[in-house]
Amino acid sequence: MSTDYRKTPEALSRLSSLEYRVTQEDGTEPAFRNRYWDNHDEGIYVDVVSGQPLFSSHDKYESGTGWPSFTRPIEPDAVRSKTDWKLLMPRSEVRSTGADSHLGHVFHDGPRDAGGLRYCMNSASLRFIPAADLEAQGYGEYRRLFPTSDGSATADAADTNDTQERAS
Repeated sequence: MSTDYRKTPEALSRLSSLEYRVTQEDGTEPAFRNRYWDNHDEGIYVDVVSGQPLFSSHDKYESGTGWPSFTRPIEPDAVRSKTDWKLLMPRSEVRSTGADSHLGHVFHDGPRDAGGLRYCMNSASLRFIPAADLEAQGYGEYRRLFPTSDGSATADAADTNDTQERAS
């Protein structure tokens, strides 16, 4: 399935001022005062601008930073990184590949057993789709990540998330 995840004027007009500042002006929202830093529900996170799938709750873990953190993107080509020097030292900025939305940064201090990366994202750049709503919202192909009928994690997936949280 090929979907066009470019940004459009209509999509930009629907953004809140914070979502616009973060995604279009490379802003950062406050730590611990954002909608997804402590979200533990099963589902996927998509680009708030384009709807492009970016991250799965199976790869989310508690980093202690106050922003949602993930060990990897949902698909390898969902995001790209580039070096930014805004803090006078190099950091790897993460952007969506479809709409080129600023999402956050990636660091090399994530859980070692999950590859060692921490994708530290801004909640304002994301929209959460609960596992139970994937089909209804057009993301049925990602239902395979959440095999139980109610969208809750299987025991194996829950054990993996618990292991990742303890490792952080």
